[in-house]
Amino acid sequence: MNEALLHLDHVSKSYRLGRVLVRAVDGVTLDIERGDFLALAGPSGSGKTTLLNLIGSIDKPDAGRVVLDGVDVTATPLHHLATTRRESIGFVFQTFNLLPVLTAWENVEYPLLLRGMSRRERQERVHHWLEQTGIRAQAKQRPDQLSGGQRQRVAIARAMAGEPKLVIADEPTANLDSETAAHILDLLAEINRTTNTTFVFSTHDHALIGRARTVVRVRDGRVAQTEPTAAAA
Repeated sequence: MNEALLHLDHVSKSYRLGRVLVRAVDGVTLDIERGDFLALAGPSGSGKTTLLNLIGSIDKPDAGRVVLDGVDVTATPLHHLATTRRESIGFVFQTFNLLPVLTAWENVEYPLLLRGMSRRERQERVHHWLEQTGIRAQAKQRPDQLSGGQRQRVAIARAMAGEPKLVIADEPTANLDSETAAHILDLLAEINRTTNTTFVFSTHDHALIGRARTVVRVRDGRVAQTEPTAAAA
């Protein structure tokens, strides 16, 4: 890996809590290489979730630039950011964020409908990713009929069906037991290996940190340390 998919250039973000101005991200400069499997690690309140939101174009920085695959997304008008996210970025959340009235199949298909994709291509992608994530047998079930691990598999299939350049995962194993979390980690690592899709996680999970190729330690809104791991060897 020697090509940066994402470049953060002196990025800062502050929030006002009452009369107090909190600098959640403070002048972060960071390159994320194409195909990396990167963990943002740090204690609660360190700024890693805010940094993840900036990386995923969910939020815009107060200062600095976020460049995704050569495009300065900080210069992109807000009404165009949704298109950028839909076409270039997949999201996996700790609470799954599935639509409860839709089946597993329909949850994976829904973002593709928003993109105006043809029925045939939607069906091919949904079928492929439900198979790849081991959830094809549950395609007709709604989220309340699925276990936590199965729901996360549907969420991963949904994120990958759009063929994103980047997948953002916010504490993806936090609501899972240790055995289920290990299976989800195996799945994510295999998808990263076979597709070269770039994954960026925020996590407290030491198992996930150990599986990452790169670990970015965040403290007080700043990058305290960036280190390759044994998984990168």
